[in-house]
Amino acid sequence: MATESTTPELSARTRGWLQFLHRKATTLDDWSRQGQPHEWWDNKSTPPVLSFHRFDLIESSYALNVMADTTPAWREVYSDILDRLVMRYPTFWGASDWLTQFGDDPDRETYPEEWYKTWIPDHLRGKYDTPGWTANGVQPWGLAPDPIGAAGNLFFRGNLNLMLSAHLYVSGDRKWNQPFDVTGYEDATFSWTHDKVVDYLTSDWASRPEGPHCENTKIWPYCLTMAGLGLKQYDIMRGGQQHEVFNEWLDFARGNYMSVGEGSGLEWLAAYYDPIVNYMHKGGPTSGLGMAFYLLPQDRKMAETFYHTAVEKIGWSDPGKPVRSLAYPRLLLLGVVLSREFGDTQTHANLSEYVEKHYEPGFDGETGEFGWGFQLGERYPRGQLNALLIMAETGRENSWWNVYNRPNLSKFDQPTLEGVDYPALNISRAHYDQEQSVLNISTLAGSQGKRGAKTSFRITTLPADAPIQVRCNGQNFEHWKRISATSIRIDSQIADRSFQILVSGNGTMPRNAGEQPDSTTYTANQGGMQSVPRGRGTRRSAQAIAAASSRLVSQPMTCPCCST
Repeated sequence: MATESTTPELSARTRGWLQFLHRKATTLDDWSRQGQPHEWWDNKSTPPVLSFHRFDLIESSYALNVMADTTPAWREVYSDILDRLVMRYPTFWGASDWLTQFGDDPDRETYPEEWYKTWIPDHLRGKYDTPGWTANGVQPWGLAPDPIGAAGNLFFRGNLNLMLSAHLYVSGDRKWNQPFDVTGYEDATFSWTHDKVVDYLTSDWASRPEGPHCENTKIWPYCLTMAGLGLKQYDIMRGGQQHEVFNEWLDFARGNYMSVGEGSGLEWLAAYYDPIVNYMHKGGPTSGLGMAFYLLPQDRKMAETFYHTAVEKIGWSDPGKPVRSLAYPRLLLLGVVLSREFGDTQTHANLSEYVEKHYEPGFDGETGEFGWGFQLGERYPRGQLNALLIMAETGRENSWWNVYNRPNLSKFDQPTLEGVDYPALNISRAHYDQEQSVLNISTLAGSQGKRGAKTSFRITTLPADAPIQVRCNGQNFEHWKRISATSIRIDSQIADRSFQILVSGNGTMPRNAGEQPDSTTYTANQGGMQSVPRGRGTRRSAQAIAAASSRLVSQPMTCPCCST
């Protein structure tokens, strides 16, 4: 039986990162060709392949899926952030590589030496475009003015669908299935909907069993696995079979893009395959770590093989060996995240100790925002690296897998917390216990300067006119009112409080309903930011509304610790 103390909770670090991501997303900047994204959007990490602004948008979306599963009764802030991430994506700066990198790279003879060592075969040195160069316009395809409707650029439309599907999973809102504009060549615009993006993605993929190209001429298993994950979530929300193209491709990839030895794990994995020059760029036994994160919810067994091979080869699981970082910090971060996801406690402890010592975790004392500095000396936490690492602080073992394999769709029809004055008021718990008919909510002061100020929030998606009882810190609470047949408003303060809302009169309060929140784990402070507009409405359950016929019942008794 779930109770207030055992329901999942957003950690202090997760809440602090969420506040920074909220500030990033809600601060207006200009992603048109005439403008420039704010400097905190990361276009620096993992060059030359991921050093574009849109990868900060994409990677910032991952943890929001898990946060929504952690507080399923409160999702409005996650939905709003995802909405704003998606809005930035189909812009000039979202597709800047496709819209500026035409033909062969004129700098192909002067690449940094490490690029040659990592990405380019010796026999093509000086005559081959580096991964990360999209080569729009090269033959045999020619110029493609639409970054989505192109023969190449698979990763652009695949990652857009990954974000759109996350927004749909978190919000339940199909707003992105209305036509929206995508910026193309010379600022031409092309109209797409979520469904049309998916239809084009899957039809193009079905016609190319080896996989569509990411950059022109290169097929990347890594990118295709990311694209497959978005299709899996789309099918969860829309009930389709679009993900089958990924399953069919994965069978092809097993026989052509990798070698897994009997008992020896992954032996090699294709970073990319270029059918034009008939060249496959192979990575060694540790190269499956990046793909494992996206593969995990789709083929857990293969992902575990990739993960364990890498961990054993690098030596991360050995407590007697110092942790060895790799050329790109991203790979170590994936180790931290995946070790938690798989429940590999020894590896997770080893890598977490390294992160604590070397990656500069810290809260901003004024704002309460959290991030890792990575010894980069930058004004803002590096977006892609932080967005990935926060996955290790968010949720529990199997949280990432659960999003795609045990999705919570009942949240749309259950009591929901809305209208929170975020980030002045933070939420660490918001979970409906269906067995007990109790909605558990824990609030925290997000801004010490506003602590004690009056605030209010709504509980929506209630059974129509059902009996309601509200408690705060274990005492009956009278400062609430019915505002519609299916919603109430609670008047409170910006403070650390524990609320229980008993709905429909069919349950009993948990035995520990009066337990105080653990304020010792709360270190975030946030002030001076505007609150987020209320998220779009969730679906209402006709069944739940029809089943309720009782009139409102309350037992008012003022609680001194929860007075408004």
